[in-house]
Amino acid sequence: MTLRAQRRLLSALLCAGALVAVAAAATVLRSTVSYEAPAVTLVRGDGKSVSLPRELDDGRPVLLNFIFTTCSSVCPLASRTLEEFQRKLGREAPKVHVMSISIDPEQDTPARLTEYARKFHAGPEWQYYTGTVAASIAAQKAFDVYRGEKMSHTPVMLLRSAPGKPWLRIEGFVTPDELVDDYKNLLASP
Repeated sequence: MTLRAQRRLLSALLCAGALVAVAAAATVLRSTVSYEAPAVTLVRGDGKSVSLPRELDDGRPVLLNFIFTTCSSVCPLASRTLEEFQRKLGREAPKVHVMSISIDPEQDTPARLTEYARKFHAGPEWQYYTGTVAASIAAQKAFDVYRGEKMSHTPVMLLRSAPGKPWLRIEGFVTPDELVDDYKNLLASP
């Protein structure tokens, strides 16, 4: 392949990559919704059994997503986004309760979730949850993320400024900067 052909190929690949990035950014959908958390018990990564509604209503803003530790597509990217979100918030990070609920509770034990959390440098305000299959499915259905089986899950983050307030539903791959902006805008709104 000539140098000129290599340059054309590289240029075409860069353009294609840029188009993919633009298309991905364009597919992020935001909506304001109301959800009622089911009265289920989950097991936090520290092994403690907790009430989902109480965990959601601890007085802090909540950023919620659904993951599984053996995922190799959506979950690692979403978790990296949350990792960067925490880093970008800096000293404000402890004011946000970040919650990741497993959609594969049969595999995702508290120990496995703790190891996963370590991998993404989760601070103490970012907690992981597992539990029974029934509890996981009830939570997924309540927040409209249940897709029948784990391999069909999609990237969704849910952000709420305070108990009793509506949720901002973010569907698609949001960037850490966009997530920080969403958080700040949500706190600033009445």
